[in-house]
Amino acid sequence: MKLSEYCTYDALALAALVKKGDVQALELAELSLKAIERLNPELNGVIETFPDQIDAIKADKIPSGPLSGVPFLVKDLVLRLKGRKSEMGSRLSQGMTAPHNTHLAERFIKAGLVTLGRTTTPEMGFCSTTESVFSGPTRNPWDSNLMSGGSSGGSAVMVAAGAVPVAHANDGGGSIRIPSAFCGLVGLKPTRGRTPIGPEAGDGLNGLGIEHVVTRSLRDCAAILDVTEGPAFGDPYAIIRPSAPYLSELDQKCEPLKIGFTSKAWSKVHVDAEISEKSKKVALLCADLGHNVEEASPTFNYDNFREATITFWCANIAAWISHIAEVTGRPTNENKLETTTLACYHYGLTLKATDMLNAFAVMNSVSREVAVFFQKYDVLLTPTTALLPQKIGTYNANDPSFDAHGWTDHIFSFAPFTALFNMTGQPAITLPLSMSATGLPIGTQFAANVGREDVLFRLSSQLEQALPWKDRHPAISLWNNKYSGN
Repeated sequence: MKLSEYCTYDALALAALVKKGDVQALELAELSLKAIERLNPELNGVIETFPDQIDAIKADKIPSGPLSGVPFLVKDLVLRLKGRKSEMGSRLSQGMTAPHNTHLAERFIKAGLVTLGRTTTPEMGFCSTTESVFSGPTRNPWDSNLMSGGSSGGSAVMVAAGAVPVAHANDGGGSIRIPSAFCGLVGLKPTRGRTPIGPEAGDGLNGLGIEHVVTRSLRDCAAILDVTEGPAFGDPYAIIRPSAPYLSELDQKCEPLKIGFTSKAWSKVHVDAEISEKSKKVALLCADLGHNVEEASPTFNYDNFREATITFWCANIAAWISHIAEVTGRPTNENKLETTTLACYHYGLTLKATDMLNAFAVMNSVSREVAVFFQKYDVLLTPTTALLPQKIGTYNANDPSFDAHGWTDHIFSFAPFTALFNMTGQPAITLPLSMSATGLPIGTQFAANVGREDVLFRLSSQLEQALPWKDRHPAISLWNNKYSGN
């Protein structure tokens, strides 16, 4: 198989080829590693490859799961693989290794995915682009002068470029959806509790964070959720399980939905006119498809929401850094941490237990306020981001002029629509339904009620047929003979 052929298959298609014996897992792994070698110098999405996986394949140590033999990458944050480095995009944790697999990692392994490396992330994941001092800027494959989005930017660029069909990602404020929108991918943030993040934690970021993947195809997104969803032993709670495989939902008719639409940010930040217009066109398409669409938006106290978000993030960053510094013996200063991370760390250290309790109270009130909206509407449609990808350096995490509040406002100023659903725990997906006049992907976000990924998959499948994105690919990718040619 040639690289130009390899990139045309999604994960399910590659798994089917392996199962039929038309291609070997070894060949796919070698192709993926070759693709990373060719693409990564321009994209900087992979910080380490695992060539020893070739030996594991030769020794027949790859489980025969539904995705057996499919090349895969993991984001270097939250998910851990035993004996592999876990550095969180930071000089403070450089060289640290994981003592065991996390629960989600075990499910990826059991599914047969072949993990071939780690992808880049901003320091501690608290940035909506992927440009750390530790690993340098990760570049957008559509235009290498532009940001990739974050914090799952490394995973997104390598999937968009064709190096792997799917890669691990996670989302504590938009970190799956933002880079997916910038790179032209499908990015689902599942319902809180849908996928496990243990054993170190029961709720990521006190409930804001959730784990999944970024993909080129909608069916890969659904299929991987099928093999990873459900609680692990010891999880603090279990949510309602799906009544049917998510993959099967893509073939089900999408009954008429009541869809609320807004392109106005709750934070009142400016939304680019082209993005607003593109999202409006998607809303009109939904109406043409038989859905009841009207302009509407949830109402909630944004100022309280903002403060609670900052509290959760800064408290967690303070705890992570304190633990890492204790383990490594390294100082928590500008030689080991970026200045905005330090600002969040120092603010986190000032927070009291009552501040966290107040933040949980806000989470409760905001979730209940937003739930009122979803009693009337099945889905909310918004832009995924307020702006197109900006130039590298626009969101500089090493800028000493920001305090914790200023930095949070800065990074969410261009992605004001995503973080709400981290607080409410609702599922939200971004789809690459539009393109800008300058040839950049524009994502549209759809959010549904808690536990209703099935609704999102049915609607997304309908929209994928109406506005297919399968044949749109970036310049820096295996679809360009410059990178795939022998």
